[in-house]
Amino acid sequence: MTHTVEDRVLALAGVFQAVHLVKQIAHQGNAPSDGLEISIGSIFNTQPANTAAVYGGTRGVMNGIKLLRTHMGGTDQVRDLEITRYVVAVLYLERQLTKQPQMLQQIADGIEKARAQAEHFSQTHANTIANLAGLYSDTISTLTPRIIVSGEQGYLSNTENANKVRALLLAAIRSAVLWRQCGGGRLQLIFGRAKMIREAESLLKAI
Repeated sequence: MTHTVEDRVLALAGVFQAVHLVKQIAHQGNAPSDGLEISIGSIFNTQPANTAAVYGGTRGVMNGIKLLRTHMGGTDQVRDLEITRYVVAVLYLERQLTKQPQMLQQIADGIEKARAQAEHFSQTHANTIANLAGLYSDTISTLTPRIIVSGEQGYLSNTENANKVRALLLAAIRSAVLWRQCGGGRLQLIFGRAKMIREAESLLKAI
């Protein structure tokens, strides 16, 4: 299947959006519920009609597109280095994950179990989030280097917040997998940057 620059922008925006939510929870103790629903929902959307459908449409990942445009085209003064660090780490861990077929199957099986729970409660119910967080801990978290989340210890030590952070990191990995499936990679980040910025700006104007 041929993938477009738009597909790659949307997938990478999904990574940015998920890690931004991680930062919000770690520093503020909460994050917008609609953003949480979109990122967590993307984990379960494993057979989408197209890339945008993973996020319920282009508008669902609008904040991520804005973050991508800023971080890929802005100056050091406007970039958030913490978010950049998370994105780089997620993309690296996703590449490590591709070398672990058993872990990939474990994650796929875990998502299906969590899907049944989500259908009984909801995708963002505390029980579902805890299930996804446990899946992240058992799989991605065992890869190196581990993602170390910075923030207020009081917020991070809260069990529900910690579960949301881990579930959102799993969502970021899911978008990183999509990014690779859409033809994304290191060369795209280096040589395709200008095209991606232009596409991000075009998408934002159309939303």
